[in-house]
Amino acid sequence: MTTLRRARAARAALTAFRLLGLASLVLALTGLAFFFMVKAILKPAPGEWATGVRAGPVTVQVGVPSLIWLATTPWVGPLLAGRQLPTRLGTVHLRWQAGRQMLSLQCQPCTVASGGWGGEVLHIAQAQLSVRRRGKLLDGTLSAGQVLASWHGTLAPRSLNLQVELPLTPIREGYALFASVIPEVEHARIDGVFGLSASMTLPDNLITLTPRVQGFAVQGLNTGALAGARSSCGANLRKSRLGVDGPLARAVIAAEDQRFFEHTGFDLVELAASFALNQRTGRIERGASTLSQQLARLLVTGGERTPVRKLRELLYAVEMEQTLGKARILSLYLDHAPWGQGLCGADAAARHYFGVRAQELDAGQAVWLAAMLHQPATEASRWAATGHINVPRAQWVASSLRPMPRRQRDALVAHLATVSWPAPGAQAGSIRHCY
Repeated sequence: MTTLRRARAARAALTAFRLLGLASLVLALTGLAFFFMVKAILKPAPGEWATGVRAGPVTVQVGVPSLIWLATTPWVGPLLAGRQLPTRLGTVHLRWQAGRQMLSLQCQPCTVASGGWGGEVLHIAQAQLSVRRRGKLLDGTLSAGQVLASWHGTLAPRSLNLQVELPLTPIREGYALFASVIPEVEHARIDGVFGLSASMTLPDNLITLTPRVQGFAVQGLNTGALAGARSSCGANLRKSRLGVDGPLARAVIAAEDQRFFEHTGFDLVELAASFALNQRTGRIERGASTLSQQLARLLVTGGERTPVRKLRELLYAVEMEQTLGKARILSLYLDHAPWGQGLCGADAAARHYFGVRAQELDAGQAVWLAAMLHQPATEASRWAATGHINVPRAQWVASSLRPMPRRQRDALVAHLATVSWPAPGAQAGSIRHCY
């Protein structure tokens, strides 16, 4: 009897193992079938916008529009809830809002690389993107701290066209996102509001920006004390005492900040133009820093090209406009600007390159020096090696000189194409003057 029971138990166990094996095989085949079904659904069509997605040990090419469509579908979205995705921004947490049929993606903290601004990594405490789809139409919000933007877009096989709208928001809330790396935020009073309208086309990354700023003012940075400051360029700077109407001052304004007397420390027009040009070329070809911002960089923030430095120098530039005024800002800039070969200040540059005081420069010489300021070290080396700086740039500066009669500007532009000034270090007596 005992033997019979044991035999029955063995047969039952064998049957159970067979059923378990069969169930495992069915599940494996079902999972494999589901994988290939999803892969087939997400397989990019010819010409479709595609990206690589890692699935275990392999990377699968998927169509981005199909991926977005699937992730925002009510029967798939709930399956994503509670999952995490490793991304360049950090770990992204997924959440599904059933009532609104909306997928939310949140990183906390978020890491953003600044790319063309020197590769600096920025950390934001928390950011969230919400996505809802109705057919091919998408909408949602993008938030970080107290900054909240809305967006909508159209999903197409080859692209995603987005419109983003940031309503007028206190500027201090924008700076608060970077309070951990901008120490001035803690003690400065920052007033005013900013907003933004933007259009974007992915994957081409074509972006059009329309920024808005109202009432931007800063207090508490003690920029009035900068009137007597010395830059890191050198401790023995000779003050030039140049007037704001002299040839060099006017040439520097033409070269570096043509709306200097119109803005309040920042230039949104120039910012938009620079952004558009740099986007077309794919590299930083044109900056948008005003003379006030450049002075803040020379005296306070340093010259490293990073978003944090730009945000800091903007605070100082806006306050300096109130505490120092235009004439003093321009004078300080001329006294501290680098002109290559370790030279600082207009007087040192005029004496080194032309053998005269800064007040004695004529229009052609002033334009020549002003044209060097965008890349002083490069232009100084070019002049020493070839006898010329970037002549087309010098001609552009000359054509932008104001106030100067058109005929005189044209004559100066023509003259700069043929002028031959000796390389720095030549005898001052051989220097040709014009105008």
